[in-house]
Amino acid sequence: MGKKAAVMKGDGIGPEVVDSMLRVLKECNSQFEIILCEAGSEQWDKNGRKDKSYIPDDTMRILEESDACFKGPTTTIPVPGAPRSVAVTLRQKFELYSNIRPTKTFESLTPGRSLDCVCFREATEGLYSGVETLVTKDAAIAIRKITRHGCDRFLGAAVKWAQRYKMKKMVAITKRNILKQTDGIFWESAQRAVEGTGIELSEIYIDNMAQQMVVAPEQFNGAVLASTNLFMDIISELASGLVGSIGLIYSANMGNDFAMFEAAHGSAPQFAGQDKVNPTATVLSGAWMAEYLGEQDIRDAIFTATEQVINEGKTTTWDIGGSSSTTQMTDAIIFRARQILKK
Repeated sequence: MGKKAAVMKGDGIGPEVVDSMLRVLKECNSQFEIILCEAGSEQWDKNGRKDKSYIPDDTMRILEESDACFKGPTTTIPVPGAPRSVAVTLRQKFELYSNIRPTKTFESLTPGRSLDCVCFREATEGLYSGVETLVTKDAAIAIRKITRHGCDRFLGAAVKWAQRYKMKKMVAITKRNILKQTDGIFWESAQRAVEGTGIELSEIYIDNMAQQMVVAPEQFNGAVLASTNLFMDIISELASGLVGSIGLIYSANMGNDFAMFEAAHGSAPQFAGQDKVNPTATVLSGAWMAEYLGEQDIRDAIFTATEQVINEGKTTTWDIGGSSSTTQMTDAIIFRARQILKK
């Protein structure tokens, strides 16, 4: 039986960039089966906002029968009573506890600045557990849930990543001087995870980490940066700014036996339908999915082709200094990737 991937195009610019990704995979002769399905706030609106989730039951059944999934950018409506985001729902449903964002600068975009690290974010606990309650009509409390089990499996995965890619440093980002109990559990798990591995572990508080990323990002080259949900959400966004554009940042959400791939950016509805947004993050996320499903050569070709197109700078979108459309940049990536695969 061949591998199956459920693909949700999402909202806003989602359908455009996901179509670019699907076209790249098709032109590179990817062999796994792609099953299109719906999810997001736009379909929730069309259905009269009556569903409890942004993910219809039919889509959830397809996801349960697939080997991996791809989520296009989806809008989460910020009003009380609206469903949890598609990403949070799927992370918790499939226990996708590691949100992973490799972050690397491109020579043509940030001359004089070099950053090459990976951001590991715990994705099922912390403040994003969504446990909130009103104490009075004027006061509310959110629960920051941290468990030893959750920390152990997440930090174990971060160490395995470091070992696989021969990375020698891991940085645990906490606020343990204030959050003594919750970040205390996280730090203890980090210490256990690196025992006997030869990986150098350091701890840095979240406020200082933000400063250090701006002042001297090169110190984190070759490191796995690991933290709880909210802290790493912030740091990974900061890292994307240092790279040059959030439109370059690809990501995966991984558990023990399922993975969800997605661009790190949002649905940007103000740009929908204009054929102007950067397809890089979505294309590279799709290439990573191809690797996960057993097509390493296709992943490598797409990554190399994309890097060549960006560093050449002739066919890039406005956010990284060019004037090309989404379609034109996608075409350039396809051309290069097909050349690579023919060799």
